[in-house]
Amino acid sequence: MHILYKVKQLLIRHFIELKWYNLLLALMFYLVASWLLMWLCGEADIVAPGNFFYWIVVTASTVGYGDFSPVTSAGKWVTSLFVLPLGLGLFGILIGRLAAHISFLWRKGVMGLDSLDYDQHILVIGWNEEHTLQLLKLLLRELDYQADKRPLALCVRTEMENPIPDRIGFVRVASFTDEADMKRAGVDRAARIIIDCQDDDATSSAALFVCNANSEAHVITYFNNQNMGHLLKRHLPNIEPMPSVATEMLAKAAMDPGSSRVQHELLSVDKGMTQYSIEYAGEQSVELKALFHLFKERYDATLIGVAASHYDPIAINPSLSMQVAPGSVLYYIADERINDFNWALDGTRT
Repeated sequence: MHILYKVKQLLIRHFIELKWYNLLLALMFYLVASWLLMWLCGEADIVAPGNFFYWIVVTASTVGYGDFSPVTSAGKWVTSLFVLPLGLGLFGILIGRLAAHISFLWRKGVMGLDSLDYDQHILVIGWNEEHTLQLLKLLLRELDYQADKRPLALCVRTEMENPIPDRIGFVRVASFTDEADMKRAGVDRAARIIIDCQDDDATSSAALFVCNANSEAHVITYFNNQNMGHLLKRHLPNIEPMPSVATEMLAKAAMDPGSSRVQHELLSVDKGMTQYSIEYAGEQSVELKALFHLFKERYDATLIGVAASHYDPIAINPSLSMQVAPGSVLYYIADERINDFNWALDGTRT
């Protein structure tokens, strides 16, 4: 039994744990030795340049078409005792290693261990069991209707796999403030970053790191404590804190029944009218009244707000006499996002 155990350990060490370079060396030795042995046995047809590699692969894989086979007694003995058994073992190890490597590369992406080759993407940081998956699905549906198809990625600390492996990138990190880990998620190249951790402290620390790593990205944060969001906004202007509005909606629904359904319709991208935004790309300032009629008559959409930029205060239900400058952000309600917008007020293309 001791001898068998030693043999088993030897096989494990030299075959199961065989490194790639050792495997390649073993294959080279096998090919050269097989060719020399068959040449010494006088198998001229088999060792011919156009036949040997084909014959060795067919023989080692036990396919055995029979179009080339040893004709000498010595050749048959070499094939039976060396070429076939050793080739079968090496062939099996090689195929197994290739399959395992391909599986590892796929699993590496699913497990979030790979680096993302994304640029100007939308990055969601954090995993909240209650709503992150729904958030990703809503973002994907929004992106389906966007003219600019941005990649979407998820970055988490949780021990999990990619929840939507065929649609989004996925990176798992040890910390949201680790430079090497966050670089794998492309935090320095992202155009928009959503931070939604399970606690406000993690969200604030991630927000500080993200804004330091990428000062150009538009960062959206979700806080249970609204004061933390306002505090960060004072020091980091590119942050858009998203407060919880559950309490406000309870009060609004109590005083104006049906208000919650209105808000749900405006936020849902699956059905009904939804709120969107677009930058005014006209060549000169124009009165809001003209744009209001343009949206309604040409696209059956309703203007509800105007802001000088994405970071400036929004005027909700502004006066129709308000002047709208080029580059202003217009917020509107429509059935779907308007991508190919015609700003010509006379009905012609601009």
